[in-house]
Amino acid sequence: MRLPDGVLGMSGRGPDWARWVDRLPGRLAALLDEWELTTDGWSMHGYCSIVVPVRTTDGGRAVLKVTFDVDEESEHEHLVLGHWGGRGAVRLLRADPGRRAMLLERLHHEDLVTVPDLEACEVVAALYPLLHQPAVPQLRSVSSYVERWAAALATVPRSAPIPRRMVEQALSLARDLVADPASSGVIVHGDLHYLNVLAADREPWLAIDPKPMSGDPHYELAPMLWNRMDELADDVRAGVRRRFHTLVDAAGLDEARARDWVVLRMVLNAHWSVEDAERDGRGLCADERDWITRCIAIAKAVQD
Repeated sequence: MRLPDGVLGMSGRGPDWARWVDRLPGRLAALLDEWELTTDGWSMHGYCSIVVPVRTTDGGRAVLKVTFDVDEESEHEHLVLGHWGGRGAVRLLRADPGRRAMLLERLHHEDLVTVPDLEACEVVAALYPLLHQPAVPQLRSVSSYVERWAAALATVPRSAPIPRRMVEQALSLARDLVADPASSGVIVHGDLHYLNVLAADREPWLAIDPKPMSGDPHYELAPMLWNRMDELADDVRAGVRRRFHTLVDAAGLDEARARDWVVLRMVLNAHWSVEDAERDGRGLCADERDWITRCIAIAKAVQD
């Protein structure tokens, strides 16, 4: 099997990635043989996985997904998909955790980018209660991540292009949310946005590609605000607020708690761009400066 150019290019990310890409053709061939699958179209890929359309022995349409071995975020994807059992999400048909492989039902290519943003927010809000089930014990907690992220945020230099008052606000929110037992205990998808919801036959829309954690349902909203921001160019503040309130109202969430998580996540996103540049020993590029500006604009918009 010839790997897509985008997958071959992952080798440049470092030795672990290069080893995974080298092993991938053999791993795919073995899985196709052992699971008695035949390829049925062009392979696709995300940031850290390859997805191969296949047919099963009875002619059923499915996809074979294999994920990067060392990707911590997707380690428990198979557990959560199995726990959901197809309710609100793509159905897991078979899994081999050791090889980071899953056989999944095949959905359509149409995603929520094709839907007006507020309608898409209503679709996602309807998925929240289906996905936000009691967490399985293997999941890492959002709070454990936030503790680590906040410790790094506390070291951000005052010269960074993030308003200091927002850094201090985010650090205060992080302390309060980590200390709150309600910040853990529920499965959160972790990356639920327009591209990670696909049209399906058995349901109008289903979620894919979870980065599952044990967390708080209010943690989920931020990706729906920072994606498709180019559509809000005329009035970012009003557009972000419309999305935010649509999600909160349609899902019956607590507005103040949702706001706190959005502010914290957006400041962290801005900080990670600063952190990346510092680690590489360079200044911020234009795209990174634009991203930081967007993050700050979202954090301000939900509070105004």
